[in-house]
Formats: sequence, structure tokens, C-alpha cells
Amino acid sequence: MPVGIFRVCLVVITAIVNHPLLFPKQNGTVLENTEEIIQKMKEREESLRLAQLRLEQEIAEQEARQKTLEKAAEVVEERKENRVRWDMWTTLSMVIFLLIELWRQDFQEGNWQDTGGEEDDMAVLGKAFKGVTLPDKAVLDSFYEKRILGTTGDMARMREMVEGFADDLLEALRSVCNRDADMEVEDCMGIGSMYENWRVRKPFVCDLIVPFAPPEPYCFRSQTWCSDDNFSPDEQGYGIIKVCRADEDVTGCICDKTKLGEDMLCLLHSKTNTTRPSSEMEDLLCFKNTQYLDANQVMKWFQIAVTKAWNRISHKYEFDLCFSLLDSPGALKIKFRSGKSIAFNLTPVVQYENSDVYFISHFPRSSLAAGFPSSTHWFLTFAVYERRFIQLVSKTLPVSACHISCLQILSFLHGKQCSLTGPSGLTNYHLKTVMLHLLQARSNQDWAPEKLEARLQDMLKFLEKCLHEKKLYHFFIGNGKVPAELGFPIIFQRAEPLNLFRPFVLHRDIYRKTVDTFHEMLRNTSALINEYTVHIPLAHTNGIHKESL
Repeated sequence: MPVGIFRVCLVVITAIVNHPLLFPKQNGTVLENTEEIIQKMKEREESLRLAQLRLEQEIAEQEARQKTLEKAAEVVEERKENRVRWDMWTTLSMVIFLLIELWRQDFQEGNWQDTGGEEDDMAVLGKAFKGVTLPDKAVLDSFYEKRILGTTGDMARMREMVEGFADDLLEALRSVCNRDADMEVEDCMGIGSMYENWRVRKPFVCDLIVPFAPPEPYCFRSQTWCSDDNFSPDEQGYGIIKVCRADEDVTGCICDKTKLGEDMLCLLHSKTNTTRPSSEMEDLLCFKNTQYLDANQVMKWFQIAVTKAWNRISHKYEFDLCFSLLDSPGALKIKFRSGKSIAFNLTPVVQYENSDVYFISHFPRSSLAAGFPSSTHWFLTFAVYERRFIQLVSKTLPVSACHISCLQILSFLHGKQCSLTGPSGLTNYHLKTVMLHLLQARSNQDWAPEKLEARLQDMLKFLEKCLHEKKLYHFFIGNGKVPAELGFPIIFQRAEPLNLFRPFVLHRDIYRKTVDTFHEMLRNTSALINEYTVHIPLAHTNGIHKESL
């Protein structure tokens, strides 16, 4: 019963409390607040959704950046590995290269320009030479007597005439020059095939060099490629000539040889007292704004001086003198009224220190030479020592030795072949270099006159070997076996051997043309010799063979 009464009372109280007339304002507020809360919840939900989107976007960007950084780190790591691998291979390559270079130098010192001292060694040098049969000694002797000696008999008279006229011309040149301002010209010297008695092809041309020196108080100081590391491989065989005052000490200060820092100053040669090149240097035939002798300026000066000298003495002679070749500034030609002419080269040179090595201002062009690196680079010629070496060796050889005869025959064959098929990269200087190497490699008795055929074969095989390897070393440069009697400068003996066939490596078209011309010459050797040989009866030939045996 009490429980029932309690339930009834609870229901009545609840009805009274929830009646709308009892609390009208509070019930309206509850409805309004509910709507506002729902609206705010929607807005909050929207803001949370936008925040979630922004957060997802930032997380995606962060992951992308992380992937990019990881890829960059992988690339850097890979590059490091490649660099380490490349450095390792580079180091290994350098070590191998140095070992090869050291071995090559040792090999060259022990076997410099190996020419093969035995005939058996020479026999395996050439492949194209196999199957080529040279005429026998009787035919070669007849050819030499008819074609070589018959056309070179008047060379001595021509040399005498040219030398006499050149001396007179240079004496007149000294008289027209200003002794206080112009270069001082010395006596001329004959070089080359005309003065080594092996010139065979006409026209005969005498090569004369004329040493000159600057006026007082100036002097020449030179640098060669083997004494300075600044010369490139293309400048091997060249040097530069600096015009200095005789009292100028170019070796006493290192400021010209090393690069000083911007904050360092030489107390001896400051910017205020540095000798600046001026018009005085240009008057001394130097390149513009330098102290280095310019070969082009020298040749212009020399041509003008020769022209003035000839105008002074022309009345004494019954011929005309003119410059004959545009590409050879020192080429002169004497024209007689009868129509005949004599050509000769008169080229100014500068002496290297106190030796007979000379810096030459101009070399005749050839298909192999690419020209001088610049007009301040002068080529060194060893022609005087080459002539002396031939004279020295000739004194120890048998009477009527065949070395000059071999060179003359080879020069004739090559010149004749070039006239048929066009010029090649080989020159007479290359042929003479081959002879010089064989003169040093062979014993004196090997050059007896009866061994003409064998020595001619040696020269052809050796030349073919050099063409195949594209290597023919200069006879003097790097040759430690030069006779001491010559007084040859030791600096060139200790230098790196100079490869005269190096341009063949750079110019394949010229190399191919040269090889083809040489092989064609080998095939045509017998025909070319027989063309200029008097017919020799077979019985006479057999008799000569029996005598030689």
C-alpha cells in the first residue's frame, strides 16, 4: 500500500513540473538551444573535415618531400660510389701509364731507334717488300753512272758561283744597313743535299743560311721545347727567342717565372718600373707588345735589305735577281739574258747559344708539315751537324762507299714516283734520316761499294717499317750515341726523341697517300731503273757476278 501511494505521488509531481504553463520560458529556450547546438555541431563538423583535408594534404606533401630526399640521397650515394670507382680506375690507369713510360724510356736508352744490326733482322721488317726484286749490282752501277753522275757533274761549279754571289750580296747588305739600329748579318753557310753531295733531281737549289744578331746593347736569349715544360706536343722541335739588353739579368729574379699572389709585390720589379714593350722592341723585329722575335718581321726586314743591297751592286752583273716563290720568302732566282736561271735559298737564322744549332725563320712548305705554331716559334735545324756527321763517318768507310749512292738512288726513285702519282708526305729529309740511322747501326765494311744492292734493300725495308709504325725518330734529338767529336749540345741528346712521323698520326689521308705511293714505288723500282739504264749484255752481267763472288 505505501508503495502504491508513493508511485501516485511521484506521477503527480512529475506532471506538475513538466506542465508548460508552469515553466513556459525555459521550455522555449530548450528548443532554440537545440537548433543552435545542431547548427554549431554542423559547423564544427565542417571545420573538422576541412582541417582533416588540410592535414591529409600536408601529410601527402611531407611524404613526397621525404621520397624526394631519399631519391636525392640515393643519387648522391651512387655518384660517390661511381666517383670512388672512377678515381680508383684513374689512379690505376695513371700507374700503368707511368710504368709503361718508364719502361719505354729505359728501352729507348738501351735500344734507341732500333735499326737491327743483322741482315736477318732487316729481312723480316717489310711485308710489302716481299716479292720485290731489285736490279742487280751491274744494272744499279750502270743506272747510277748514267742517271746520277751524268746530271750532277756541274753541281760544284754552281755552288761556287752561288756562294760567291751571296757573299757579295751580303757585303752590300751590310753597307746599306744602319750598324747602330739594324741587325748585324754574318757570313752565309751552305747546308742540305747540294752541300752533302746527294742532290739528284733538277732544278738544283743551293740552301744557304745567314746568321744574324741584334745591335748593341741587345742580345738574343732563347728557350727550346726541351728546356721548358710550357711547350705543347705540337711545338716539339721549336723554340722562342727573347730580345733583351745585354746587361739585363733575366735569371736573377723569379717574378717572371712564377705567378705571384695579388697581395705580393716584387721589390726589384714593381709595376712602376717594369720594362714595357714599346716601338723600340718593334724596331728590333719583335712581335707586337712583346719582346719575342717575330719570324715574319725578320723575313720582311731581310727581303727589304736584300732588295736594297741588290740595287747597289746590280750594275756589276749581267743578270737579274728576283724573289721566286711567294710561300718561301728567302727563295731567290738569278735570271740570265739567255733565259737560263739559277735558284737558291737565302734564309736568316739565329744561333742557339754557342753551338751550330740554329733557329730558322722559315722552312719550305711540305704536305706533311702543318706550319709553324706561331710567328714567335722558331724551328731548330741541325743541318750543320748532319753535314759534319756524314763527313766524319765517310772518313772511316771503305773507298767509294755506297751510302751516298743509296741515298741518291732512293731519292731519285721517290721523286720519280711522286711525279707520276702526285706528292706524298715523305720528303728527302726523311730519306736522309733513314741513311743516318743505318750509318750508325751498320759496320763500316757493310758500306763497301759491292754491297750497294744489299744496303739499298736495307733502306727500303727500314723505311717501310717506320711507315708501318708511324715512327721515324730525328737522328740527333734524344740520341745518346752521337760521336763526341761533333761537339753536339748535350741538352738535345738528353731530350725526348722527336718522332718525325708524328703528323701521320694526325693526318690519316696524308698517311694513306704516302703508304700507297711508297708501295707503288716498290713495285715500279725495276721499271724506273731500267728506263734510265744502258742495256747490259747478259754475259757481261754474269761475269760481274762471278767477280763479285
